[in-house]
Amino acid sequence: MRIQPIDPDRPGELLTGLYDAYLAGHAHELGPMLSKARFSVIAREGGPGNRAEMWVMTDGGKVTGGYSLALSQHDNEHMGWVFPLVVRPELRGRGLGGALLEHVVGRMRTHGRTLLLTETPATGVGARFARAHGFTVAQEEARRTLDLRTADWPALRAMLPDVPGYSVEGFFGPAGPELLADLATLMGGMNDAPRDPDLEDMTFSLDRLRTREEHVTLSGQTCYTMIARRDSDGAPAGYTRVYLEADRSDTWGHQADTTVLREHRGHRLGLLLKLSNLLWLREREPHLEQVITWNATSNAHMLAINEAMGFELLDEWNEWRLTV
Repeated sequence: MRIQPIDPDRPGELLTGLYDAYLAGHAHELGPMLSKARFSVIAREGGPGNRAEMWVMTDGGKVTGGYSLALSQHDNEHMGWVFPLVVRPELRGRGLGGALLEHVVGRMRTHGRTLLLTETPATGVGARFARAHGFTVAQEEARRTLDLRTADWPALRAMLPDVPGYSVEGFFGPAGPELLADLATLMGGMNDAPRDPDLEDMTFSLDRLRTREEHVTLSGQTCYTMIARRDSDGAPAGYTRVYLEADRSDTWGHQADTTVLREHRGHRLGLLLKLSNLLWLREREPHLEQVITWNATSNAHMLAINEAMGFELLDEWNEWRLTV
């Protein structure tokens, strides 16, 4: 077995092999799998504001496992995020995962990083591996789904709150340049979300937001976004977004960030945003059958909104931390 890098400019069969290993290694999990386009963007770039490096373990030219390590370039420069870290299921139990993790730790130290984060289902092979290799739980998370086929749509429409002094506006697809400054302001609200105590606030520059919006198309996705504004001055107050496959190749919607800026909280804007966006999505995308969302289990306010809308628990996950 040898571990070798994947050239991000010429990923070729090695990246395909890593994706195949990801599919095989996560086939037992509930919920949707990443498309190859989305997986490729995440593995190659690690998300906006990051750079990533990809490594695979090969045997006789065949990919047996591998990982992608994302390194933030604008904040949290002590941290690395690994996804995926995977060994093909038929090859588990031979120490290959441990060898890959040892390689990850070596790369972290090369880059001067001290905090490694990842996530797995709360039970199962990933959780056992994390505990056995010294990871501890940084945050408990849960995934919930809303079945659009059986949702009570009249009841959901009746739940729309009246919020005097605010209006909502929606847009389809990646944001245009005229919205980037507002999105950068709104995404700052995500710094209030639960997180590992050793993480600092994320910075949301126009360049970072521009890259994020470009990634939507590169990942083979599109999205529905709703923004709340204060009527008196047009100030952005809150935001929510749902992603889906641009080619409509599956029936899942992916609820992403929802945030309301601190000065605008207490008006039920979060519920207004999520319901307005969901009703618009239902009207425009009748092929969708389910929406999936992630939340930290400590985020009581957002959990209450999701449960009121009818989201039901799918499974529980852990975000793991390792000091290196």
